[in-house]
Formats: sequence, structure tokens, C-alpha cells
Amino acid sequence: MFFCSISGEPPQDPVVSQKSGHVYERRLILKYITENGTDPITGDKLEESDLITVKANPKTAAPRPPSATSIPALLHTLQNEWDALMLETFTLKQQYNSLRQELSYALYAQDAATRVVARMIRERDAAREALASVSATMGVAPAGNGGDVEMAEAEGEAGGLPEEVSKKIEETHQTLSAQRKKRKPPTGYVTPAEVKTFTAKHAVPSLHSPSPAGITALAVSTANPSQFLTGGNDKIVQLYDRSTDKVLASLPGHQKKVTHVAFREAVSESEPTLLLSASTDKTARAWALDSVSGEYKTRAVIRTHKGDVTGLAVHPTNTLVALASTDRTYSLHDLTSGSLVYRSAPAEESFTALSVHPDGTLLAVGTPASTIQVYDIRSGAVAASLSPPESTPFTVKTLSFSENGYHMLAPDSLSSVAIWDLRKPKISHSIALGEGFKVNKVTYDISAQLLGVAGSEGARIFAHKSWEELARFEEGGEVADFVFGAEGKELWGATGREVRIWGLPA
Repeated sequence: MFFCSISGEPPQDPVVSQKSGHVYERRLILKYITENGTDPITGDKLEESDLITVKANPKTAAPRPPSATSIPALLHTLQNEWDALMLETFTLKQQYNSLRQELSYALYAQDAATRVVARMIRERDAAREALASVSATMGVAPAGNGGDVEMAEAEGEAGGLPEEVSKKIEETHQTLSAQRKKRKPPTGYVTPAEVKTFTAKHAVPSLHSPSPAGITALAVSTANPSQFLTGGNDKIVQLYDRSTDKVLASLPGHQKKVTHVAFREAVSESEPTLLLSASTDKTARAWALDSVSGEYKTRAVIRTHKGDVTGLAVHPTNTLVALASTDRTYSLHDLTSGSLVYRSAPAEESFTALSVHPDGTLLAVGTPASTIQVYDIRSGAVAASLSPPESTPFTVKTLSFSENGYHMLAPDSLSSVAIWDLRKPKISHSIALGEGFKVNKVTYDISAQLLGVAGSEGARIFAHKSWEELARFEEGGEVADFVFGAEGKELWGATGREVRIWGLPA
């Protein structure tokens, strides 16, 4: 038997140096050669090629340690292992008893809580009976006794629109519906033939923070078409001026990603332009330009909903904003004060999208069950329930009424869109976009001649009635949101951290 010259132990893989004749453990001498390049005993230059493997047959067995070479030593080792096992068993018993005590306390607390809840229910029922008795004595009809406190509040909010608001909506409806019958595309408006010539015109890069990156919402001002509003995954709302290529305002405030943005154009000197946004933090916000500081400041924070705000639209009266939420309700708010005007009673499904009819009397919401609920804003009643026939369940995340008010554009599957005829109501046509296409946004232009779809494979423009595909834009990848520009001559789309603009060639 021989021993390693470095460790003094019998080597597992012995090698011998040709130069010095010393025996080493292979892994130890290789490490030493790598670090020093010499023989550790003689100090002479040594390379790996100078080592010769020692082959022994039979293999030399490593000696037993001294602690395992006698019966007393083995008995001592077994005694130590037994003692360790007993200590571990004792510790486990202690933990077991502690867990039993904690479980007993939890069961006792649960039983006590159940008793308290039962007592409170009895007291509530007794109070309701007493109230009903007093109401009957005074000749006042008692309120319904179903539901808890939150439901009662929701029912109170859903009691109906204030008279002045309802009157304003009706006046707007009468005015706009009368104009709609005579409405024609504005002079100089883009034609379907011109849309076919659209090309990439401009891109605004590096908007919002790179972490987390991505623009989630886009809106373009109709009063000042060079200004646009974006919301992002970074929880920020940005106002940008394309003509100067500058960010006019960066508006923090939301705690989670922004889902929708919109302009409320100026109504009068006392009612200036508002920048509106909604977020998954369950709030909506309104900003207005402060004439003194020249900066945009928060005008209202709306905290009505208890779920993500999934829809935002300015009502045609320009004095109201409509919101939809995953808490299964929609609401209307006064844009002057931000106060709640109306909140619907909870529906059976959460709301995942929202659109307001151009005449202002109807409001449509999407659901996770493939259905679209159309409400009469004046009464809060469901005017129609639309479900695609023979459709695999999917979530309706986007809706758009046509400007003529007769049609509504919405997905009828994950990769197709349907045009609903609201006069029937039924699907008048469905457009398949391909299995790989996932719909993010649908919209009509103001002439009701064009409709657009944005999704995972870019954006596409179709002609209404003929359903011909007029243009396809795929160079930017997925388009999260898009809008038609002034006179339909431009198409704005949000792709990643960029806003891309397509339009007529120069």
C-alpha cells in the first residue's frame, strides 16, 4: 500500500510522477499543477503529461477508520445514534402536542365566531321586524329585507337616474338621432380606395418606462389631432404632442396598469378639456390643465368600483363618463364634480368591456361568458342580450357601436369579429381573422364606412357592408390599441412602447 505525498491518505485514483517518482491523488496533483505548474515535493516543473496512472489488481481497499476497527468502538457509535434518535422523537412529540393545542384554540375561536354571527343575525331579524311594525303603524312601506348591507347600498345606487340627468340624456338623444338620419361622411373624408394606399408615416418610440414595458391604451384628441394620450403597464398616463415630438404631461397616480384613456374635449371656458383614465387598481381619474401653473392636475379620483375598471367611455352629453368593472356593475359619473350619478345593480357576470351608443341612450358591456348585455341608460333595464351562436366560451374585451347607431362590432370568438344588426338583433356578418389572431381592440370610424381590428398579428381595416379587407399592418407586431385619426386619413396604433401612424402616402 502507498500513500499520497500531499494528503498522506491512500489515494483513490493514484498517479506517479515520472520526474520525482512520488505518488499522488490525481485530483489533488492536477489542482496543484493548474495553480503552480511544479512538483509539490521537489519544486521541479511538472505537467499533466508527466503523470502516470498506477494500476493495481485487485483494487487496493481504503483502510477502515480507527473508530470502526473494534467492537467497543462500534458499540459506542450505535449508542450515539440511539441517543440522537431518542432526542428527535422527543422533539417530535413536543411539536405534536403544540399543534394539538393550536388546533384546539382555532376550533374554539371558530365556534365562538359562529355563535357571535348567529346572535347578530337574530338581532338583525328582530330589528327588521320591529322596523316593519313601526312602518306599518306609520303607514310607510318597509324596505325589502333581503341581502346584506353592501347589497342594500348597491340597490340604493341603482334606484334610477336623477331627473335632470335623464332629461339631458333624452335631449341629447333626440338631437343626435335626428341628425343621424341625414348624416353623411364629411367632405374630404377618406375613401375605401384611399385606405388601400395607407403606408407607415411616423413612429413615436420609447414612450413610458421600459420596466414594465408596453402601452396598453391610446386616444387621439379630436380638437387638436396632433395630441394623443397613452396609458401603460408602468401605471403612468402620458400626453404627447406629435407636432413638437414632446411629452406635454406625465401623470402618475394609478397603482396598477392603465387599461383605458380618453379625452373629454372642452365644452366651455368653465369646462376645459379633461384627460381621463381607468386602471386595474379599481379607480378612474380625471386631469385638467391648471391655468396658473400650466400643469395638469388631478381633478377627480373615482373609487366607486370594487373590481378592476375594464371600460371607460365619455357619454355623448360630454358631461358624463361611463365606467364598467369586474364587480359586475357599471356606473355614470358627473365630469364636473366626479360625483356618482348612477350605479347599476350587480349583474350575474362581471363586465369586461364597455361602449356607449352614439345617441347616448344605450350602453353595451361585454362579459367572460361570450355574451353582450345592452342596457337602456335611462331605466337601467337590459334592452338586449346578445350571444354568438355555437361559440366556445370566451371573454368579450372590446366593443364598438357604429356611428349610424344601427350596428355594433364585437368579437364572436378569440379570432373573429361579428357585426351585430341592432334592429333585429342578430349577427349580420362575421369576419374570420385566422386561428393565430387574438383580438385586442375593435372600432368603427365616425363615418361608419370603415371598421378596424387590432390584435396579436397587427391591425386590419375592413369596408363596412362589402367586408373587403382594405389594409393590413403587421410590421409593428402586436397592436394593443388603435384609433382612426382626423377625417379617417390616419390610423394610430400602440405597439410595444411605440405609437405608430399609418396614412396616405406623401
